Amino acid sequence: MVNNFIFENATKVYFGKGCVKEYLYCCLKNYGENIMLAYGSGSVKKNGIYDEVVSILHSLGKHITEFSGIMPNPTYQKVLEGAKTAKENNIDFILGVGGGSVMDCCKAISMAAVYKGDIWKDFWERAGVIDFAPLPLGVIVTAAGTGSECNGGAVITNEAKKVKTGRDYPNCNPKFAFIDPIYTYSLPIKQMISGGFDILSHIMETYFSEPNEDNVSDYIAEGLMKSVIHNLREAVKNPQNYTARSNLLWASTMAENRVIKLGKKCDFQCHQMEHQLGAYTDCNHGFGLAVLQPVYYGHIYEYGLPKFVRFAENVWSIQRNDRSDKELAKAGVEALADFIKELGLPVTLKELGMKERKHLKSIAYSCNISQGSYKKMTHDEILEIFNECFE
Repeated sequence: MVNNFIFENATKVYFGKGCVKEYLYCCLKNYGENIMLAYGSGSVKKNGIYDEVVSILHSLGKHITEFSGIMPNPTYQKVLEGAKTAKENNIDFILGVGGGSVMDCCKAISMAAVYKGDIWKDFWERAGVIDFAPLPLGVIVTAAGTGSECNGGAVITNEAKKVKTGRDYPNCNPKFAFIDPIYTYSLPIKQMISGGFDILSHIMETYFSEPNEDNVSDYIAEGLMKSVIHNLREAVKNPQNYTARSNLLWASTMAENRVIKLGKKCDFQCHQMEHQLGAYTDCNHGFGLAVLQPVYYGHIYEYGLPKFVRFAENVWSIQRNDRSDKELAKAGVEALADFIKELGLPVTLKELGMKERKHLKSIAYSCNISQGSYKKMTHDEILEIFNECFE
């Protein structure tokens, strides 16, 4: 059974080796002359990506305003800083070069640069309706993980309120996305592994939700999960394995371009929990998910037993032998936990750098409760999960 849905994705993707050099000129020539070039800590200047992009912009006669320093968990203050820069320089187009944080920040800037009110209050504290045209933007992807290149989603941290929230507005979809696997080669291996686990997590958050009846999305999700597991292992062995890196990038996009979410309730309770953990500790997103996900699934697998059985059999290829459904489902969760250890990801909050439990209750009680979870969480149970994860 496939539930009713409406599908649209407005982002044009250019994928493969050399795509920026071949197509960026044509993509940008019809936009205005004032371009905001946004990026993170400056690694793009060390690996040659910056020089290649700037050369193309100069050949177009564009005026470049640089906006750098976008942090791994982009803050609302950084968004406002970007919006101010865009207004002061009459920016016509935003070009984000980086991973998910850069892309997310650019989407929020594209709104804040033209909106007269408070975008946090009107679009992040609650879902809003965009009845104006955000600044157009395009992205050049340098890391596989968030899949932010083909949706309107942006996760932003309000440091003052200690809230980290994501919203997806189709109006903020990038006009185009360039995905060249070579651009990911210079990414530190720990960041590659963190992003790879984030991909797997996105797929699991969609897969472990209703409907349970036969549906296309679940079959696609199983194939994607197997691909991520295999290719992440291959990329760890050889970080310059083009096949592995290209498969991870496309799996990242497929996980979040809305295709596998069609007709699905989606869970994302674990993401809600990690977001608040990040709001309080600024921890690495993929690392936080790796700590939380197996423990969370240990709390809910009996409530979504048929799906967790499929996960064990179809994703991890675990043989039933004489196992009951409950034992088989639990074996699938244990296989996930073993994979996390195999990758060298953290498995406790202490490993994330948390020294004491005193903030856990505040973090737990600030979490949103997912309506798509197989088992509706309470704040007390979320606190229980955090405590189980502590050490």
